[in-house]
Amino acid sequence: MSDMPRGDLTGPVLVVGAGLLGTSLALALRRHRVEVFLSDPNREHIRTASGLGAGIEHHGEPVQLVVVAVPPDHLGPVIAGALTTTDAVVTDVGSVKSQPLDHVLSVAPDAVDRYVGSHPMAGSERSGPLTASGTLFEGRPWAITPHERAPEPAVALVRELVELCGGVPLELAPDEHDAAVARTSHLPHLMSALVAGRLANAPVDQLALSGPGVRDVTRIAGSDPGMWLQIITANQPAVLALLDEVTVRLGDLRAAVADGSRAALEKVLAEGVAGTRAIPGKHGGPAQPTESVFVAVPDHPGELARLFADAGEIGVNIEDVHIDHDPGRPVGQVELVVEAARAPHLVTSLTSRGWDVRE
Repeated sequence: MSDMPRGDLTGPVLVVGAGLLGTSLALALRRHRVEVFLSDPNREHIRTASGLGAGIEHHGEPVQLVVVAVPPDHLGPVIAGALTTTDAVVTDVGSVKSQPLDHVLSVAPDAVDRYVGSHPMAGSERSGPLTASGTLFEGRPWAITPHERAPEPAVALVRELVELCGGVPLELAPDEHDAAVARTSHLPHLMSALVAGRLANAPVDQLALSGPGVRDVTRIAGSDPGMWLQIITANQPAVLALLDEVTVRLGDLRAAVADGSRAALEKVLAEGVAGTRAIPGKHGGPAQPTESVFVAVPDHPGELARLFADAGEIGVNIEDVHIDHDPGRPVGQVELVVEAARAPHLVTSLTSRGWDVRE
């Protein structure tokens, strides 16, 4: 366990909701010896999370901080309940911030000064305490969304929570946060779902041509529809504004294709390139030029590990990796995304070690 000094956050902390995020957060706090209590209507989740070392079941003990980690439909009522049944500062890790704040203002206005919303940009397509990790939030952006009545000591307590869990705190107003996640998370998910939906009843011979591109675009569409239904409806205004923008651009795109206008089509495609370049690079810095190196890897145990070991010995850092499988051969194609200037050296060095490589 870490001996990192703590400031005002001494605990205990009550985590309400022992799923992926709640259990991961609890595990991160336990690494810093913060006492953690757990609450969840699913007793099996509490038993599992406790068995992982995330904390023990809450039986009404006083706490310093409550972290609400429940599905979006339940955020407002559970936050308000925590404010009215404890004297603690209350935060949450929900993906929408304006709706739960409005609920608290309507049912517990006298306690709203103890509520400071937050949202870690971390998660997984998987769910439940068994998928949790105490390092889930390491290096990940974590929005803190104080409202105008939130006092600085309460905000500071939530900021310390973020830092203890390894997150990178970013402060936004609740409505600013909701606009941001609509653009960077909620709209992309809906677009992915639309593309994936065109595959559901496609002819088998067409699906046989599926490559890494369609897998990249549709990966997030495989997430829990019930959870996303809650997220999208909770952030309706911000999502709707972006859908209106996309509807206009989709009309422009359709017209460009129908008219055979290469200039108009090029404009749409160029917008896409500009958008990908606008995405921050690792550690929040500017995006760095990268190139992909493609390596054919035999599809049997140990080969992928050998490839990564060779890349490490060569001294080239792998920024990202994608794997696609050859439908006709027992071979996988591994795409290694590396710093552009280092790609030629990686190609030459891997080739000299017997790998089948191409840029």
